[in-house]
Amino acid sequence: MPDVAALVSGIRARNRAAVSQAITLVESSKREHRAQARELMTTLAEDAGSGVRSAAVRVGISGVPGVGKSTFIEALGTRLTGQGHRVGVLAVDPSSIRTGGSVLGDKTRMARLSADPDAYIRPSPSAGTLGGVARATVQAMAVLEAAAYDVVLVETVGVGQSEVTVAGMVDTFLFLTLARTGDQLQGIKKGILEIADVIAVNKADGDRETEAAAAARELAGALRLVRGRGEWAPPVVTVSGLYDVGVDDLWERVLAHREHLGGDGLADKRAAQQLDFTWALVRDELDQRLRHSPGVRQIRDEVRAAVLAGELPAPVAADRLIAAYDEPPPEG
Repeated sequence: MPDVAALVSGIRARNRAAVSQAITLVESSKREHRAQARELMTTLAEDAGSGVRSAAVRVGISGVPGVGKSTFIEALGTRLTGQGHRVGVLAVDPSSIRTGGSVLGDKTRMARLSADPDAYIRPSPSAGTLGGVARATVQAMAVLEAAAYDVVLVETVGVGQSEVTVAGMVDTFLFLTLARTGDQLQGIKKGILEIADVIAVNKADGDRETEAAAAARELAGALRLVRGRGEWAPPVVTVSGLYDVGVDDLWERVLAHREHLGGDGLADKRAAQQLDFTWALVRDELDQRLRHSPGVRQIRDEVRAAVLAGELPAPVAADRLIAAYDEPPPEG
């Protein structure tokens, strides 16, 4: 069992091993670890720069497959550490829900950034559910900020609902895309355009530079149709993570979005995210209690077999499982 007080001291002293141990703790689904994680987070929340009040810049990064997220993140992270920032990277993989594993390739693909003493990269598993993503990632962000990482980049490796989940825990959501994706607009869901705060067309180098600029213009036009007047107009820029072109300009756009929010707007956004996170924690805890309920365990295999055999409709099966959970434990 980890010593929570020692972990807190290590985190505040910027000890990388303590940061790693703390993130492992908050990712764990074991009941005793979850209790310790709550103690850890409660103690860290006492720091003046934590939670809603944190001065850290939180950026979510997503993109189409093959867009070059790792190369871009390494270019951005290296530039930021060169400017005196401490950068934490969390790579979230909701696609690992089936296996419970995490994407370990990101650390090897960001070899230069991994070796930077002012950077910390953590591939994170999904913790079983999208609720697990929220619980593990939000708390991992808080650990990094308590260890004085003033820029936290959250990369979503999976696609779909995970992008909405990550957008709901950061200040600015950055979407990376490519020029060569067939019909540019058909390859991007309207929902992504609605949640993106900044859009970048990556791999804008060599003979692809003209294509990238054309794709950026097309996306900018589409955004005008999606976003209402008076809202933040997400800038569309071109970058090359491989050749480190346009990265500074993109970061300025991220900071401009932060400035647009203003101090009060940022605090309100983070407060609303904390409320959403509260309910995510409730749902995640209820999911864990349901899975570990003695009554549910007793009938789970029987219900599973009946559903697979087509003998039991899903609504009836769900009612039985919930009734088994609600059943009070036998006395004695």
